[in-house]
Amino acid sequence: MEQARKEVEAVRISYLARKEILVAFCFLAPSLIGFALFYLIPFGQSVVFSFENPSGEAGLSFANYQSLLASSSFQKAAGNTFWFTIIGVPILILLSLALAMLLNKRVYLRNWLRTSYVLPLVVPVASIVLVWQILFDWNGFFNHALEWIGIERIDWMKSEWAQGVIIFIYVWKNIGYNVVLFLAGLQNIPDQYYEIANLEGASWARKHQITLIYLIPTGFLVMLMSILNSFKVFREIYLVAGDYPHDSIYMLQHYMNNMFLSLDIQKLSAAAFLMVLCILVIVLMLFRVEHKFRSFME
Repeated sequence: MEQARKEVEAVRISYLARKEILVAFCFLAPSLIGFALFYLIPFGQSVVFSFENPSGEAGLSFANYQSLLASSSFQKAAGNTFWFTIIGVPILILLSLALAMLLNKRVYLRNWLRTSYVLPLVVPVASIVLVWQILFDWNGFFNHALEWIGIERIDWMKSEWAQGVIIFIYVWKNIGYNVVLFLAGLQNIPDQYYEIANLEGASWARKHQITLIYLIPTGFLVMLMSILNSFKVFREIYLVAGDYPHDSIYMLQHYMNNMFLSLDIQKLSAAAFLMVLCILVIVLMLFRVEHKFRSFME
């Protein structure tokens, strides 16, 4: 009798589980269909296009990738994107961490400062770029300031300064989001760790070491989001500098945009697929490192 009751209970639980899965799928179905129609299927088609033979012959070919890798424009765009990420992401993460640790304490006007750093997240990109155009234009604020102190004007967006300006805009635009993530991570660190450190007479450096160790999982998320956002800086560059900016800020998205305008869909698809592969490799490496860290902490 007891065995039969257990079997009936197991069947009932299995039925409820299947019902919950079905209900969840019904709620997710519109989003899944939209994702498939507007992202997954077009991406699959672009991958197929990237392997098409440029001569029109049947069969798969790597000619598009060979031509792409030999292109000086692509090499320049890939190199600029790489260096932008290598320079901009660490600066963004370090500044975000420093500000989050400052705002986590009782500082003057703390709530106002938190609001000011989050504000760029809700302001449209076009509005932000208009502000930077006013600041860095040939007749902009900074050039007037330089002229006032006796220094010649600088053509910010048509010189080697252009990459520094874009990094500055990138940091300013994304620092608020990272500060919010770091603040959440700081507030999740148990207070007893610091109490024990105080009882043991730990130094200032030792307390910050505790903070950094327990912020590593949050740091992985911040690094991942910062890297992904660095690949989306094309919007700001395009609005500030146009289709063909200075060589130092000619990014992969510029190259793909120009391929689209010239209707070279095969090279565009190959470049997009290579960029996705690079992002995927970076993401997998970060998840691998995070998994090892979690295993070590456990």
